[in-house]
Amino acid sequence: MKTVVLKFGGTSVGSIDRIKKVCKIIDIYKKKKYNVVVISSAMSGVTNDLVNKSKSISNNFDLAEYDALLSTGEQVSCALIAGRLNHIGLKSRSWLSWQLPIVTVGSHSGARINKINIKELNKYIKNGGVPVVTGFQGINKNYRITTIGRSGSDATAIMLAKYIKADECIIFTDVEGVYTTDPRQHKKAKKIKKIFYDEMLEMASLGSKVMQPTSIQDAKLNKIDIKVQSSFVSKSGTLITNSKKSFSDQIITGISSTKNDAKITIVGVKDSPGVAASIFKPLSKNLINVDMVVQNISQNGKNTDLTFTIKSEDLKKTEKLLKENKSILYKKLSFDRNVSKVSIIGVGMITTPGITYRMFQALASKKINILVISTSEIKISVLVSAKHVKKAIASLHKEFKLD
Repeated sequence: MKTVVLKFGGTSVGSIDRIKKVCKIIDIYKKKKYNVVVISSAMSGVTNDLVNKSKSISNNFDLAEYDALLSTGEQVSCALIAGRLNHIGLKSRSWLSWQLPIVTVGSHSGARINKINIKELNKYIKNGGVPVVTGFQGINKNYRITTIGRSGSDATAIMLAKYIKADECIIFTDVEGVYTTDPRQHKKAKKIKKIFYDEMLEMASLGSKVMQPTSIQDAKLNKIDIKVQSSFVSKSGTLITNSKKSFSDQIITGISSTKNDAKITIVGVKDSPGVAASIFKPLSKNLINVDMVVQNISQNGKNTDLTFTIKSEDLKKTEKLLKENKSILYKKLSFDRNVSKVSIIGVGMITTPGITYRMFQALASKKINILVISTSEIKISVLVSAKHVKKAIASLHKEFKLD
């Protein structure tokens, strides 16, 4: 008998009516003679409400208690799902992370799953039961509840699929799958039938909100194929895999964009070994992630201009750290909040020449100026003015025949 892990996101269980619909989906798989394991997120809005409650109590809320608080959202949704499944005639019960247990390592609010004990779970499945397991959380060596970061229920589903050796892992969400670009940004975006792990990882890290990057990384490392599909409509979704079977010869798979980037330029920095390290060390210590970096050397070889990007919410802190950094000398600092990163992603560019030219030419034809460029084997990212994002996406979508 095949085993399937079904994970339902917050919007899929966002109301009692939606929970009833989710239970109908689960029933369909049981009628197909599948062993079914369910992972649920908290009902949409619940986790945000709990976060706000913690902030109203303290602006320095204890992280262990923060995890204990946030984990209650999944407990509610799982109990409701199990209760409904019993109502419609299926044997079901909820399982909290510590009842398996799901063992985690790492800090509170940013833990990673290290091991899952599936002995009792397997017994329950073999006896025809449908376990409904809380996503997003685990337990550490001190028997304290930990959380796996926002959207961590995906990671729970993927790792549980690994441990029980599931035949399928399906992520149910509010979209029909992964699209070539954000449909809200470009009306001609289309659903991707199959996508490689690496491409999905790049798209997720570059702005696509369908899945959490660490979850995709877990799936890749453990060779777990994932289907992403809607819980609201009965349509095929997107398969995330590493299998080369049935892939098209599409060079570019998708286009991602960001909304919250900021550009910083340090003008007139001394060009000598160790200067760049001294600039970025305080940022690293303060957990500020630096993305695109460009350095321009002056003709006299003595000075350089250094440009890099960060998230907009880190701009004030970064400005303060740079101004307080006495180990670097420079002529001036400049900041720009009104920028966005637009990226093309596709494994096909590894073996296809001329992709960079085509991208730059497409943007130039729409008079879109490129501020910063960064590349990897399967992606090219450019920084542009935020006001040009939609135009840039439309131009690139057409250029690489994704419309």
